[in-house]
Amino acid sequence: ICNCKRAMNSTMFQNSAADRYAEAFAKNFSTVLLGIIVNCVNGMFVFTFFKSSVFYNDPRYILYIHMVINDMLLVFFSVSLVVMAYAWPKVPLPFCVSLLIISSTTHKNTPLTLAGMAVERYIAICKPLHHHQICTVRRTYILISLIWGVGVLPGLADLILLSIVRPLSVFSTSGLCSTTNVYSTPYHEEQSKITHGIYTSAVWVILVFTYCRVLIAARRASTDKSSAKKAQSTILLHGIQLLLSMMSNITPVIDKIYGLLVPTLRSKITFFNYLLTNLLPRLLSPLIYGVRDKHFFKYMKGLLSCRLFNVKVESIKQ
Repeated sequence: ICNCKRAMNSTMFQNSAADRYAEAFAKNFSTVLLGIIVNCVNGMFVFTFFKSSVFYNDPRYILYIHMVINDMLLVFFSVSLVVMAYAWPKVPLPFCVSLLIISSTTHKNTPLTLAGMAVERYIAICKPLHHHQICTVRRTYILISLIWGVGVLPGLADLILLSIVRPLSVFSTSGLCSTTNVYSTPYHEEQSKITHGIYTSAVWVILVFTYCRVLIAARRASTDKSSAKKAQSTILLHGIQLLLSMMSNITPVIDKIYGLLVPTLRSKITFFNYLLTNLLPRLLSPLIYGVRDKHFFKYMKGLLSCRLFNVKVESIKQ
């Protein structure tokens, strides 16, 4: 009887371990697959931009493609951190902190870029005579540099707090590479709330201000009302894009709520929550803007159709 019980317990343990392995494999496979799809779709927009020199001198498209490349980096590092949580549980802290700083920076860059795009549309409609003087290519690249400089500040602040609060010997340790595990002090939690509030408030103030100014300009304009209304719709679209990019900020809240309601399904809920609030918006946001822009979509459609035609001709010749 004892031998039978031991055999049954052993079989149950092997089945549960196999189930955990199968679930972990399915989660990682789905995450990597969706990440590849997101970056491939966004890669088409990047390919269109660099193959069409007509976009090189337009600040709006330069800022847009910067947002797309930034989101591609965010998806790559985010997916890498998820896979590492399963495959590499003992990550050296200096390497982990570097990945977390890059992920934090790319996360902050998206709303800041959207704010820059809204300001560009505001200048184009409300100050059309000065648009070419203010919104130059050189100043656009300076703005992108400033966006990266401002975006990296919260990550550096987390690193400085970690160096102050914890002994320096902590940097010789290894562990699970996640924000909650590395930055687990109350100081980091307060710093995160403050910086998140400042960044979010600043971006929303810029979007609301530019939308209201463009709305007033659209009502006052006696000519070229279509351009003003189009700019108004574009800024509204930036607001939708901002909401999509901010969905990742509510991930912990949703995890806590459903974790308490359905504790047995907490891991599955956390996984699907991550896909819906972190990866999917990085696909929808650039896709909506790129497809909506008729000028950009025309060039992308032309490039892709020519490429497909060339492939077909070559296959027929062979």
